Amino acid sequence: MNSLRQAPEDYLALRQAMGFKVRDPRSVLRRFIEFLEQQEATYITHELAMHWATELRTAQPAEWSRRLSLIRGFARYRIGTDPRTQIPATGLLPYRPQRASPYLYSDVEIGQLLQAAAQLPSPTGLRAQTYVAAFGLLAVTGMRVGELVGLDDQDLTLGQLAIRHGKFGKSRLLPLHPTTREALRHYVAERDRHYPIPQSPSLLVSEQGSRLTNWTLRRTFVTLSRQIGLRGPADSHGPRLHDFRHRFAVEVLLRWYREGVDVERHLPELSTYLGHVKVSDTYWYLSATPELLQLALSRLEHSQPQGIWP
Repeated sequence: MNSLRQAPEDYLALRQAMGFKVRDPRSVLRRFIEFLEQQEATYITHELAMHWATELRTAQPAEWSRRLSLIRGFARYRIGTDPRTQIPATGLLPYRPQRASPYLYSDVEIGQLLQAAAQLPSPTGLRAQTYVAAFGLLAVTGMRVGELVGLDDQDLTLGQLAIRHGKFGKSRLLPLHPTTREALRHYVAERDRHYPIPQSPSLLVSEQGSRLTNWTLRRTFVTLSRQIGLRGPADSHGPRLHDFRHRFAVEVLLRWYREGVDVERHLPELSTYLGHVKVSDTYWYLSATPELLQLALSRLEHSQPQGIWP
């Protein structure tokens, strides 16, 4: 286990290798480590992180938030080598984080959600099949919710989906696994049986045959999440539909690392598949996931000559 004093340097070396600027974070984390040493602390705690982040009483709340955010990123890395580390929760200070921490669904949770969706009541039974198809596609493709509800029949061709209404106007093709193609074929057949004369060009339709909407999809997801225990009965926040996208990206990266794939070389492919404007948007998953950070660090340590670390 590397020392607490050495850990920020290793973390920042990894961040720098990913293309991030580290000059300002280095000075902030150095001061934080000095504070921990003054407190004779050997690992990061919630209390110490909050105390140090807000000790500058003349600073604006935004500065407190920035300091705590830097500590949070470092703590996510540090927990991989020191499990005693406590990661400061988001929302502790009055600021809105740029990105919510991803919730990584387990296979069991996805199975429970699909099973609950399959039991949704409706006069025709089409509602249940539509939501099983919708949640299933989000899980196995990592597409955005807006892209999902924007799919038309014409976008499903030759075993792939054409995303024509992506974010920032970007279009792309998503190849589909044979099992996904078969599931979609079955759904389309059932949909057409109920509506032989289409009411909408949409791939996914409501009970009335109209295009499935973003709002109804999210509302149904929240209802089912509470039903299966992903959220409490009165929780206004919790795992989101967008977290299916996070899970997809993280699962791909984890598999690549475990299989010895050259992640640096193939990351642009994942970035294109996800429809990211910049590869740095895909790199974010590395810094947001402790296991990925540790795998990336291990890869760097084995690929670099001895003595390269500052």
